Amino acid sequence: MSANPEIGHLVTTGDLVTNYHDVGAGTPVLMLHGSGPGVSAWANWRLQFERLAPRMRLIAPDFAGFGFTQVPDDITYGLDRWLTQLVDLLDALDLPRVSVVGNSFGGSMALALAISHPERVDRMVLMGAVGVPFEITAGLDAVWGYEPSEATMGDLLRHTFAYDASLITDDLVRARYAASIRPGVQEKFAAMFPAPRQRWVDAMAHPEAAIRALPHRTLIIHGRDDQVIPLQTSLTLLNWIDDAQAHLFGRCGHWTQIEHAEEFARIVGDFLVEGREG
Repeated sequence: MSANPEIGHLVTTGDLVTNYHDVGAGTPVLMLHGSGPGVSAWANWRLQFERLAPRMRLIAPDFAGFGFTQVPDDITYGLDRWLTQLVDLLDALDLPRVSVVGNSFGGSMALALAISHPERVDRMVLMGAVGVPFEITAGLDAVWGYEPSEATMGDLLRHTFAYDASLITDDLVRARYAASIRPGVQEKFAAMFPAPRQRWVDAMAHPEAAIRALPHRTLIIHGRDDQVIPLQTSLTLLNWIDDAQAHLFGRCGHWTQIEHAEEFARIVGDFLVEGREG
């Protein structure tokens, strides 16, 4: 194992080599990260690994273009490419059916998996999820338009992602900035969401009829003060998904799993294992 906590296990998934974390035991849960600069599965979910792993098995991959997943030079990024990676990962790990937790961009990918392969998804948690139409926010435009500097990263983390800026330490800013300037990282990131960026919001949205047809039991989570993904997106998902419930956090931005780590773990853990423990 690498001394770098962001590097977990490597597995071949088509023409990719996917970096993923596999912690805990029991009910398998696929954890899908968001699309911020310098993000990785570990960066998104590190606080939840220690809290949820005692109750379930967590599989958290780096999507192609993020973290330490290895990609071919001629790759074209898009929903279908990322969806194929997820299915290939489940096949490689011999996981016929999983529950899925999707954060932001990862929420759209959770929906994509459930729509395209409904038999492979048990329960879903959608957290500040992309996946329905909305007008791009200034926050999301700034996230996807990130130009590397430590000051810009600090501003994004403190004033766009988080509600309470005091939660964002200088060490966290430096770590995320360093991750965003590793060789090749910014080039990949810039290739994913070039301006005009409304088209990428639209490309990650799913047809209303497809979402309404989902039979999966779903928990929808959102921070009331989210400046990246509008609260209305989760209210729309709550309306469209028949077997859905929602939990809204006040005094919370786009990082519910970090800003309210303990309560997030309790709510999500209870939802995913209800009827299975004991």
